[in-house]
Amino acid sequence: MALSALGLDPWSPLGLLCSHLFLLLSLPPAVGADGQGPVPRVKYHSGDSRRALSFYQKGLQDFDTLLLSDDGNTLYVGARETILALNIQDPGVPRLRSTIPWPASERKKNDCAFKKKSNETQCLNFIRVLVSFNATHLYSCGTYAFSPACTFIELQDSNLVPIMEDRVLEGKGQSPFDPAHKNTAVLVDGMLYSGTMNNFLGSEPILMRTLGSQPVLKTDTFLRWLHPDASFVAAIPSTQFVYFFFEETASEFDFFEKLHTSRVARVCQNDVGGEKLLQKKWTTFLKAQLLCAQPGQLPFNVIRHAVLLPSEGPSGARIYAAFTSQWQVGGTRSSAVCVFSLANIERVFKGKFKEMNKESSRWTTYRGPETSPRPGSCSVGPSSDKALTFMKDHFLMDEQVVGTALLVKSGVEYTRLAVETARGLDGSSHLVMYLGTSAGSLHKAVVARDRGAHLVEEIQLSPEPEPVRSLLLAPTQGAVFAGFSGAVWKVPRANCSVYESCVDCVLARDPHCAWDPESGTCRLLSGPAQSSWRQDAERGNPEWACTRGLMGRSPRRQSPPQLIKEVLAVPSSILELPCPHLSALASYHWSHGKAAVPEASSAIYNGSLLLLPRDGVGGLYQCVATENGYSYPVVSYWVDTQDRSLALDPELAGIPRQRVQVPLTRVGGGAALAAQRSYWPHFLVVTVLLALVLSGALIYLLASPLGALWARSKVQSCDTLPPVEKAPLSREQCLQPPKNQRTSESDVNADNRHLGTEVA
Repeated sequence: MALSALGLDPWSPLGLLCSHLFLLLSLPPAVGADGQGPVPRVKYHSGDSRRALSFYQKGLQDFDTLLLSDDGNTLYVGARETILALNIQDPGVPRLRSTIPWPASERKKNDCAFKKKSNETQCLNFIRVLVSFNATHLYSCGTYAFSPACTFIELQDSNLVPIMEDRVLEGKGQSPFDPAHKNTAVLVDGMLYSGTMNNFLGSEPILMRTLGSQPVLKTDTFLRWLHPDASFVAAIPSTQFVYFFFEETASEFDFFEKLHTSRVARVCQNDVGGEKLLQKKWTTFLKAQLLCAQPGQLPFNVIRHAVLLPSEGPSGARIYAAFTSQWQVGGTRSSAVCVFSLANIERVFKGKFKEMNKESSRWTTYRGPETSPRPGSCSVGPSSDKALTFMKDHFLMDEQVVGTALLVKSGVEYTRLAVETARGLDGSSHLVMYLGTSAGSLHKAVVARDRGAHLVEEIQLSPEPEPVRSLLLAPTQGAVFAGFSGAVWKVPRANCSVYESCVDCVLARDPHCAWDPESGTCRLLSGPAQSSWRQDAERGNPEWACTRGLMGRSPRRQSPPQLIKEVLAVPSSILELPCPHLSALASYHWSHGKAAVPEASSAIYNGSLLLLPRDGVGGLYQCVATENGYSYPVVSYWVDTQDRSLALDPELAGIPRQRVQVPLTRVGGGAALAAQRSYWPHFLVVTVLLALVLSGALIYLLASPLGALWARSKVQSCDTLPPVEKAPLSREQCLQPPKNQRTSESDVNADNRHLGTEVA
């Protein structure tokens, strides 16, 4: 911008300062590289009602456990000492249907406090298990003030019936003692399979089966099938087995530091325990290592969550799991989502075993003869003593279960995930993942067949950074529910209406959205789609998706604007033309007609164009975004001046026009034409303050040597002392005023004696 137009001398100190600041403002913003991995295209801040709605109630906290009813219209929530039933059938905010309290008894609370636990944060009942037992009852377990308890909850028309105290059962082995410990549970054929800590100290992990007609079974603590720090994250049933996913310290590796590893354990559903050996213990327990890594990179060795996606084709059922790493690279943690084939997991469990070499105290591959029936197989009836003896020491598989990394991203920790498949307009199936983070946000990721995963959006749910505690997908309602400490958030699968143009709708690459050219809106694919709708979820190419006919596939540099906004420029003023940044993946630049904007009369600040009206500055200004190799105008302005109106370009004929007002700041003391918002006053204030600070610093630097010279001259010209006294030793002695005008001879002699003593 020309400083002379502002009345400033370019070579004056203030003019040089303004030139440097204008240069800094004109630089493009630095791209915040948050590390490896895809960047969310769109970000929504907390409280944005376009993408999320929350349910909260005063006095309720810790919405940790979520359960969906069979009909999909009710969401049961396990909170702190409370269980809720929410009506989620309506598209708006979930409504409270019923609630029942389930606090820990006073006796249990007193016992908990006596054991040095906190009355406010620990000696309460945190709901940790909430499953549907049958059509009329739920089964729930809680920490119950460090004394786990369980109960059956009766349902009446999807409403909760209060819990009677005499129906509370012991829940040891089904719920953890400590609310900080992780646990998992799944109900299969009326039997509850749970993984949790089995003692008060949290040093005895257990896999247990309760309820139902089968005998109660659990892991053997003495045989150390599980490391004392095992942490369970998921339980997934299959046809014959139940798989438990957890992480623990690896005992088969010898490293300098404690090495964590992710595991998958397997037990048979028809296991009845041993007759002589392993009585009331699992006789089919096996475990294997899960490996989620990229070539040449450190593995993601800490599993956080796992879910099953049923089979829809010949590939079979797959398990998707979120991992983090115990190591920090560059000061930040990283996360990955890996997929494991259920057939590959079963193949590893049919492979070789590991065994502990007693001479070297190392785990090696077992190469001895195999016993029959094979240990860990779901053979009918109790296994033989020989097989059980072998089973006691050979529970670890030799081969690893290797997964495929679908998404790797650093700078974020994924805590929960939910997956589904979405069918596009062309009939192809797309994998959609919803990922909860430790900072309280939700990522929506779509996995393309040949282009990897991309993040469609990031939705900040929690106002304060806190981890997503639970995540549940409700397919019939088309929403995802996330549990936090103070609220339950409902997030629709997509809100396609936020994409206002065909280009923006196609570039989003959201398989749930398609552009309807007849209505000119981006619509949700919830039912049968019309043949005229447009979508390219695989590649996101609006070149052919947003045009009709053969001409639509011809290459074109840039699409024409959809709307032209007319603004009026006033002389001796600064015109601000805003440019909304619709995508974090696009790069933005301004153009003036078919050329670049004039540098002498413009500057870019926060994406907006600051324009100083001069001769030849009128005409078409466009903020152009380039994304995925396609350029399109985000906003178009036609600038008119007061003295004369420019003729519209013939190529722009037929495009709708709209007269708007933009921020305009008068230069030279005039009032602002539009009081919407302008950065020019802030710029002047910063300039003046910076000039004052520099001037003060310069005066201080100059004043310091002058003060020293003045002090030296003052010391040398002290003439108030008597002629018999020597030169003062310090400035303070010279500047100290005498107590009286007259000085006696005794005082002088005393001072001389004192001075002589100090010199000596």
